[in-house]
Order: sequence, then C-alpha cells, then structure tokens
Amino acid sequence: MRNWTRRAFLIGAGTSTVAASLPSCAINASRAPQGLSEAAMSVTPVIQSSELEKPNLTLGYVPVNDCAPFAIAWEKGFFRKYGLNVQLSREASWATSRDGLIFGRLDAAPVVAGAVTNARVGAEGARHAPMCAGMTIHHHGNAMTMNRAMWESGLRPWSAYNGNLDTFGQDFRQYFDNLPSEQRVWAVVLSSSIYEYFVRYVAAAAGVNPLKEFRVIIVPPPQMVTNVRIGAMQGYMVAEPWNTRAISGNEGIGFTFAQGREIWNGHPDRLLAVMQSFIDENPKTYRALLKAMIEACRYCDQNREEVAQIISARSYTGANVKFTRPAIVGDYNYGGFDGKNRTVKSDSTTMFFDMPKDVPHVKDEHSTFMWQSRSLWLMTQAARWGQIKEIPKDADQIAAKSWRTDIYREVAAELGIACPTEDYKVEPSAAFIDKKAFDPSDPVGYLNSFEIRASQATKVYFS
Repeated sequence: MRNWTRRAFLIGAGTSTVAASLPSCAINASRAPQGLSEAAMSVTPVIQSSELEKPNLTLGYVPVNDCAPFAIAWEKGFFRKYGLNVQLSREASWATSRDGLIFGRLDAAPVVAGAVTNARVGAEGARHAPMCAGMTIHHHGNAMTMNRAMWESGLRPWSAYNGNLDTFGQDFRQYFDNLPSEQRVWAVVLSSSIYEYFVRYVAAAAGVNPLKEFRVIIVPPPQMVTNVRIGAMQGYMVAEPWNTRAISGNEGIGFTFAQGREIWNGHPDRLLAVMQSFIDENPKTYRALLKAMIEACRYCDQNREEVAQIISARSYTGANVKFTRPAIVGDYNYGGFDGKNRTVKSDSTTMFFDMPKDVPHVKDEHSTFMWQSRSLWLMTQAARWGQIKEIPKDADQIAAKSWRTDIYREVAAELGIACPTEDYKVEPSAAFIDKKAFDPSDPVGYLNSFEIRASQATKVYFS
C-alpha cells in the first residue's frame, strides 16, 4: 500500500470577507443586519464603555452552529450589557478565524480545540504564537460523515457496532482496500485540530494506520458536502449543520458515522481565543467579554428552539432551520440508505453550559469551564501524529499560560457561578471510543500506550 505524505494537497481555505464599518455591534459583509434588535437596545448596560480600555471590538465567527453564542450575545444585548461595541466578522474558515487573531485583524474569535495549544507549541499547520483561551464556547456539536459508497460497502453508524472496534475495523479496511490510493482521502476543517485527531484516533483504534493508509486534507465547512458529492474525498468531520446537510439537504450524499461525543464523551469543541497581549493590555475589556459570552452560552442552553431559529438567519449560518435545529435541540438523525429512522434524542448533542447526566463530570463543572488537563491531551495527540517531536517538558506550564482558568474563575465568581477548584482531571475509560482512560499525571505514558503513532518503533527482520 502506498505511503502518503501527511499533506498531499489542500482544498481552498477561502478568504475572510472585508468588513464595512457599521454602527454599534454590526456584522460585516453584505449579510449584515443594519442595527441592534429591539431586545438588545432595551438592555441597560451594567458597565459603561468609558470604563473599558478597548470597548470597540472586532470578533470573528464562522457560519456553523458554533456561532450561536455570538449570535445570541449580539441579538439579546449581552455585548451591550457589558459595555462592548462589537463588530462581528464572518470568517470563511477556521484557519482565517485563527489567523485573524495572530495577525491582529480580530480581537477575539472562536477557534477549534487544539488551535490554542498548538499555536503555543508550534505544531504542524499552526503558527507559533502566544494565544490564550478563557472559556469553552461549547462541547460536542460535531460529527463524522461518510459517503454513500461507504454505506453500500457495509459500513454503518457506530451504534450499530455495539462497541466492537474489530468489526468496524474490518468494514473500514475493506472499503479503503478496494479504493485506488489517490481516492483514500478524509477531510477536516483545520490541521492540528481535535477533528483531525478524532479522524486519526478512530482509524487507529480500528487498526488502520492513518499515517500510511489514507490522507487527511483541509476543507472549509461550507465546502464539505460539495467535495463529497464530486468525489474529492470519502468522508469528513465538521461542526453542524454540515453533517445534517449531507443527510437531509443533499439526499444521497452521506450518513453520520458518529458524533464527536461518541469518540470522546465530554470533549471540548470551540474555545474563545485572544492573544496574550490583548489580556495584558485590556484586562477589564477581556473580563467584560467573558461575562457577555458566558451569559450568551447560558441563554443558548435554556432557549434552544429559539437559538436554532436565530442562527438560521442569513447573517449567521444561512441554513434552513431543519439543518441547524437537530444538533442544537438534540434531536439528531444519523441518516442511512435503508429507510430506517435513526433519530437519537440527547441533551448532550451540543452543550453550551449545563452538563447532562450522561456526560462524565465533577461537582460544579459546567460547559464553559476549561480543564487544563485537556490541553495536555491535545499535546499527546500532536506528538502521536508527528506534529511535534515530543510532549514538551513544560507541558503543564504551557497549559496554564494558554488555558486561563485563573481568569475564568475570577469572572465566574463575579457572576455567581461555582467552578471546580482543580485544573486537571482524569478522563475515564468509558468516555472514549477505545475505552482508554487519560491520566494527565502521565501524558508520556499515555502516548506510548498507543501502538499506532508516528514514533512507533519499526520492526526489522534479519534472515
């Protein structure tokens, strides 16, 4: 079987839309609403703009379901409440969202879990930069889509395998073994992201080496379905609504193999990122921004039907509510091509603030809280797939500098929100698809426990 380079080609990342200057909290580009809603205008600020170092902010967002807290903070006046005059910038991809921060075009933006850690360690595909995150925007809310040909070859949603990785591995390998080498392609939204790690993690857990047996390419979310339709790749992992679009929006394109929560139940998805300099120069502004976004996340959790309607507007995802609603409300259809209804109802399909009972969590934990130990997990995966040579000796210090739980606790206390007192926790074996627990006290031992990895010893036989 041919050995592929890690990045054989990229599919257009697109460019962000150039903003026009609009009044108070405007969203740039031609899709922009021209002013605040009545609900937002009726909000009385608890912080005056004059009290903040930098009240006028440009925040990025990407047109997927993840933009919900940004849309709610805009529409319901949470930015206004905390003295912020926000301009939202509609980003073409997760790469432009991340790079907008690094190059100073954006003050804050959502980034995929992994982007902050990997900017700090300089992992493949990430510019080395002092990026920080103060909160998680949401957990879960994503899925792995496979094309119709994979279904017809015998592959099915993960639930049909009843936890049997061997059987799944046989089906997975059989499909790829029958493909020409150049067609063994999988897509994710960003290199060195948790989505790439999940695609590789699942394949390796099933006994297929993703470093040797297929390619992983980068595709912006809105281009995923089209690229599957034209045969540019066999499957992808992305945030909703682009999985649902492959099922009910483009019949015959694909089905959902697994939601991210079935790969790691409780995993973080999007973080609210800024540069270290922004925190240092604008401490009051940064804390005001965190408060606005935490309140927006709580609102998303408590008003899901309304949120699904709001983010379907052209200014946000531009998708019909039938595509945005399933992952927001938790009424998710995995699809398939046999006429069966595979709709699963779950409160943990997307988590904005509260922690559902079926997700492992500890006392006072909520979704916007970040665990620094999960930054360590991301470093183990960067090392596992050869994006960094080894787990940094000062990994715990990197996690503390980049995942700012200290500031989050301070802000949460002012909002009357209790938080866990620790920064590290063990991820239980039951949380992962391969039933392998993660103990952050020994990240190197965890990394070395995987047989398939970039640093895997090569066996040499002498006759």
